[in-house]
Amino acid sequence: MSQEPNGKSVEEGRKTEVVAKAKRRQYAAEYKLRILQEVDQCNGSGEVGALLRREGLYSSLVSKWREQRARGSLTGLSGHRRGPKVAANAVELVRLQRENQRLQAKLERAELIIDVQKKVARLLGVPLEENHRNEES
Repeated sequence: MSQEPNGKSVEEGRKTEVVAKAKRRQYAAEYKLRILQEVDQCNGSGEVGALLRREGLYSSLVSKWREQRARGSLTGLSGHRRGPKVAANAVELVRLQRENQRLQAKLERAELIIDVQKKVARLLGVPLEENHRNEES
């Protein structure tokens, strides 16, 4: 460990602080409605600002909540789920995909068996075309 002129070691200067990642805040619909009611009841100047500071909210957030309330979307007040949307028939799709994979594997096995049968027939000298024509009649 080497020393710098100011007395600190070189290793101490290389340490970095790890900061925790901030989480997105989520609010329940009841809380949003309560805050909107309190904002609507504020009359004097600065009351809304004091309320927002007390609750740790921004005025833009309250504006969004007002728009959602005006639309009557209580589901909008409870927040949106992130990520891909689940299709209504997703279970059926998964079932069909599994069945498709199973049938493809079965087809591959059948084609392999047919190829082996053709090779055996060639080794034994059995003509396949004649047998195939007889089966069609």
